[in-house]
Amino acid sequence: MDRRCELCDRPVEGLTRHHLIPRSRHRAERRRGRFARAELTGRLASLCRPCHSHIHGCFSEKELAERLNTVVALRAEAEVARFCDWIRDKPATIRVPQRRPRHRSTGHKPRSK
Repeated sequence: MDRRCELCDRPVEGLTRHHLIPRSRHRAERRRGRFARAELTGRLASLCRPCHSHIHGCFSEKELAERLNTVVALRAEAEVARFCDWIRDKPATIRVPQRRPRHRSTGHKPRSK
């Protein structure tokens, strides 16, 4: 098992593909002219399920597209770095409770009624 998560660097079978520019943002980013089509579909990272779930629970898709669209930028984010430091020595089979994702369009959690 020599495939490693690009964030926490753990050897894990069954890595997931993370679109560094979320697919839901492709049309908006193309309209703005920030990224070429090939870049939108080709910017991928291989992540373990806990890291993948963690980043989608911490950040809105807009944040991911605008400022966290590289592995380097994700690693530099304090909340991601803390999570990676914590999970780095855990077994590949660990199941981590998922964070509640932020509201997709605003980056804020939805209000309760």
